[in-house]
Amino acid sequence: MNNESFNKYIEQAIKENWERIALSDFDGVSYHYKDIARKIAKIHLLLESAEIKKGDKIAICGKNSAHWAVAFFAAITYGAVPVPILHEFKADNIHHIVNHSEAKLLFVGDIVWEDLNETLMKNLKGIFLLNDFSLLRSKSEKLTDMRNRLNEYFGKKYPARFTPDAVSYYEDSPEELAVINYTSGSTGFSKGVMLPYRSLWSNVKFCLDHLPFLSAGDGIVCMLPMAHMYGMVIEMIHPFLKGCHLHFLTRIPSPKIIMDAFATVKPKLIIAVPLIIEKIIRTKVFPLLEKPLMKLLLKVPFLDTQLLAKINDKLYETFGGNLSQMIIGGAALNRDVEQFLRRINFPFTVGYGMTECGPLISYAPWNETRIGSCGRIVDRMEGRVNSSDSENIVGELQVKGTNIMLGYFKNEEATQAIFTEDGWMKTGDLCTIDADGFIYLRGRNKNMILGPSGQNIYPEEIEDRLNNMPYVCESLIIEQDGKLVALVYPDIENAQHSNISGHALETLMEENISTLNKELPAYSQISRLKIYYEEFEKTPKRSIKRYLYQSH
Repeated sequence: MNNESFNKYIEQAIKENWERIALSDFDGVSYHYKDIARKIAKIHLLLESAEIKKGDKIAICGKNSAHWAVAFFAAITYGAVPVPILHEFKADNIHHIVNHSEAKLLFVGDIVWEDLNETLMKNLKGIFLLNDFSLLRSKSEKLTDMRNRLNEYFGKKYPARFTPDAVSYYEDSPEELAVINYTSGSTGFSKGVMLPYRSLWSNVKFCLDHLPFLSAGDGIVCMLPMAHMYGMVIEMIHPFLKGCHLHFLTRIPSPKIIMDAFATVKPKLIIAVPLIIEKIIRTKVFPLLEKPLMKLLLKVPFLDTQLLAKINDKLYETFGGNLSQMIIGGAALNRDVEQFLRRINFPFTVGYGMTECGPLISYAPWNETRIGSCGRIVDRMEGRVNSSDSENIVGELQVKGTNIMLGYFKNEEATQAIFTEDGWMKTGDLCTIDADGFIYLRGRNKNMILGPSGQNIYPEEIEDRLNNMPYVCESLIIEQDGKLVALVYPDIENAQHSNISGHALETLMEENISTLNKELPAYSQISRLKIYYEEFEKTPKRSIKRYLYQSH
């Protein structure tokens, strides 16, 4: 047996946890591991009838749900290549990714499907509804027949009882393409990250080795988008392989919904993005600390310890009362929040990664972590800083190892640009690394902003569109208090030619923003506009000195 086979992990997990509950839609239906095995076997029959070959691409686009996970596991264990697409993308982005990835089939959620136009996705042989795996469109008679008589065909293939012995999946090899994950939805910037099986295997192996407190039967709340590698690998695949019970928040995870889920599931492990945690701390805890009596008590040596322990207990309860560790990733944690959580000795850690590493780059358990750091380079990976003194002089972090992607799908230019001549991958993130190997991120070269539920927002894409709008000369999109703000320098000269000035120009800019918001997904809506009446400061290369305008 190949010890480094990713699909072997899935096979073993299903066989070993046959009678356990595997996946539940929160407040909805639940499936046992044996149910998942049956569903996978049925989807394999559908894939065969559609003449899907190993290596063919299968797009999946819908909200988090048990069936989303089933579609993913079915595709990958067949030897096909899942292409997960964020369900919040606009229809034209989804069409583009389906076409660019050369997907042969699409599994789609009902809400997404309402906005799609199948005539714009000509390569698809069939489209399935994720809600019940019904066939929405089919170009193959064999596929249609198979779907109509699926239970009958399934009964023929497995005439006796369907047992764990019937579970046997495609045996992958390390360098083979496993998943294509698009870092962004916009046509101009869309890059399909090609992750090989070794990357998935290595990421999952790291979680299995280093998060030992999570075991079979434990509950976990899945609230990050599964179309992103962070949610998919750390929060979905890894607990599934351990025999855990995954609860999918099928609605938009507001703090209230998340709290209800934590209270019900009582998770030992919580995977989160900073914004959710910061919101909870800022609304639940900080107002308490600001009260005059509390401020006074926190200054009294013995009382402050007791008080902080009480706050820790309260917070611990908020997260379900059973927490061994919370892993925060995707962006830097607010410094005040981080210092406070440390002060009360709350079990959290900050990790770091990127899609191109599927996703892990660094991590340290909460009892070893250091303030301001995002941990040490993970197993089977190496890191170096492109500077003369990596401890004291900031440079770009470069990485190599088992987690690294094969490259960008059908984009040789971008692939070559991200690798150095000696084969290291440039992360685009600036950092220092201390003597013990702890990484301190000092700035994001890439300017990415993290959306409220873990979506990647690339400000350059929004700016690109905004700059094309009437009387806009240049713009910057920045984040303030979890909201996107547009800084706009209008084309004043042109506006004056058209006798537009003062208040009329401001009104026009507001109109531009509302027009733009109609084209943008909910998580990247612009909340505020700020007009600048002089040009933004530039570098010698004429790019805007972004850091001067970021909110601190």
